[in-house]
Formats: sequence, C-alpha cells, structure tokens
Amino acid sequence: MKNWHKYLILSILFLNTFATKAQNNLPDTGISGVYEVMTGTKDAQFLLSYFREFGFRVVDSAYFSEKEALVLYGVNSKLKSYRLQNGEIDSHGLLRILQWDKPLGNGVGYAQPETVGQRMSVMLTNDVIRLVDIYKLEREREQKWLPFEPIFDDPLGVNKGSTKPIDFFNRPIGVRETCVYGEIFNHVFFQRYGYTIEGYGTVGSHSPLQTSEFTHHDFMIKGDLNQVTKYYSEALGMKPEQAEAVIDGDWQKGPKRVFNMPDGYTHWYRGFVSPNNICGKLKFFVSRGVVPDRSENQRIGELGITLHSFYTPKLEMVYDLIIKQGIKPTPMMTNEFKEKCFVFVGTDGVAWQIIEKKESKHQPIKKLEFKKLQN
Repeated sequence: MKNWHKYLILSILFLNTFATKAQNNLPDTGISGVYEVMTGTKDAQFLLSYFREFGFRVVDSAYFSEKEALVLYGVNSKLKSYRLQNGEIDSHGLLRILQWDKPLGNGVGYAQPETVGQRMSVMLTNDVIRLVDIYKLEREREQKWLPFEPIFDDPLGVNKGSTKPIDFFNRPIGVRETCVYGEIFNHVFFQRYGYTIEGYGTVGSHSPLQTSEFTHHDFMIKGDLNQVTKYYSEALGMKPEQAEAVIDGDWQKGPKRVFNMPDGYTHWYRGFVSPNNICGKLKFFVSRGVVPDRSENQRIGELGITLHSFYTPKLEMVYDLIIKQGIKPTPMMTNEFKEKCFVFVGTDGVAWQIIEKKESKHQPIKKLEFKKLQN
C-alpha cells in the first residue's frame, strides 16, 4: 500500500472514530446535508443566466403572495422562487433564487473577506485558473468582483507523510483553491489533484464552466462559536468535526489566501456534516481580529445569500428539538413549492428552512473514501 494511502487512512480513521463517538450522542433526525442555498434578487433572469454557466438548470418555480410571504418569511412582498439543481444531483447543493417584489434591503453586498454576515458557497471545478481569469476580466470592466489567485495546498498533510520525495513521478496530492467575493454572490472554487472523492462534487459535461453542485458552505458569524452552533448537533443531529472550535490561522496556505489573512491573523473554526451525506457540509468562522459587521443586513428578504435549507423525513421531531434549544420557529406550514416546512433563525444568526422530504432520486454518499488518481 502506498504511504500516502496509509496516511489518508489513518487520518480518516481518526476522524471517523471521533465522529462515531459524537454520533452516538446525536438525535437521529434523518437530516440531509445542506439542500439549498437561497439568494435574494430583484432580477431573477440575470441570476438564471449567470448560474446556467455553472451548470444549474431550473427544476421548479412557484409564487407567493405578500400575505403568504409575510407569514412564512416575515417579508411583506410578493415572491417568485426558482429552484435550480446542477445536473442530476438533487440530494444536496441546490440553489433557490428568491425574486422579491419589495426587498427589505441590499444585504451584506460587496465586502471585504470575513465580514460578519457573509455567506460563501463552494464548488468543485475542473479548471480553477480559467474561472479566476474570467473574474479578473470582469473586475477590469469595473464589475464588483474580488478574485484571488488560486493557491495549491495539502490540507491533510499527505505529502509530508510520504517516505518518497515528492517529485515528477511521485507527484503532490492536494487542492488548488480560491475565493471570488462579489456583490451578488460569494464563491469558493477548488480543484483536486491526485485524488477524487465520490459523492463530494460532480462535474458534468452540461456545465460550461466545468463546475459542480455546491459541496459545502461557509458562514461568517460572531459570538461564542461552541455555544451558538451547538444546536446543529443537539437539534439537527449533525456530526461536529471536533468536540470544540479550533483556531485556524495564517500558517495555513489555503485559508490564508481564501480569507485574505494578514500575517498574524487567526479565527475560530468549527465544521459540521450530516451523518446521511458527506456533502452539504457546514463551516463556521469567528474572527479573532477586527472585521466589519454587516449581520444586521443578513435578513430574509434582503438581497444576496440570506437563507439555506435542509430536508428530513422527521419534520415534527426536528421542530420539537429546535424549540427545546430555546429557538422560536415559525409554525409548520407549506412553502411556495407546497412542501411542509418551518423557518427559524438560529443562535448563530443563520436562517434555515427545514423541509419535509422522504428521499431524493440521487442517493447521497455516507462514507468518505479517497481514491488516488494518476494526474
């Protein structure tokens, strides 16, 4: 067995051991990975064209009256919603475009990295360099995009564990990643080298920009990270990556580039993943430095990313567990797609819609497995 493979197996065994212990204390909610990211807009047609280039297509659309939108979303505005998915992946990583007739505000908008209230959605790509070149061109056209040069990183330290020198024949394994901050959306893109993970990002020929569904989601929040995120495990049944939040910082090449960290900068980090899907993961960050705070613009009904969803076959169970956390959800009702659901804002300031859904056509992968590639 190759040494890199041994190292990966040891890393996975460690993570799985912790996850198994943690999972034993979790409620069995049947919760999905993040099902949808929802973004508010005044111009749905532009966003439909924009995300078509990433491989997303409309699979459903629906209307809500002002009265209906006010009851579920707290927004006194007519709503036209479009649900989009990338290829055939319907178990996670979808997009819902919310076109508000009377939006509440402009949202967090174009902002510097790690602004409190920011939301970022992550895609796998086959060509990260091409994407950055495109956004550089848009920036030259004075469009509000802030792209960063992609950087290669080995987040699991696989190459350091190799007994053979990393060279032309024993090529490095890792990812090249970048972030593009924008007024209408914040993207993170990553490209794999030397390995693949089935079920964690699927790039199809239908995608002009060679990008996948959303694989995971980043949230810039504030407060005691352990306290404000505990409901993800205690009420939603999600597995924490570690028992408590950890400190990440500028010594990590990938995060340093993606978050534009100055020397000496650190933040608190905590991640969660569904026991029912390795994809649709959550990543939370709390700055240990001084950053802008636009969390007051993170309201449902504002423009930009303001809402996400999960689905579960045990909606009533999750509803009761959320109430036990001291969180006040809306009454259970149907959303614009006639799905039974409820909405709440968590203790971390993140807004969620929990949808009752028994299953998806695409079967999600539950076990994380690495497969080496000769590239």
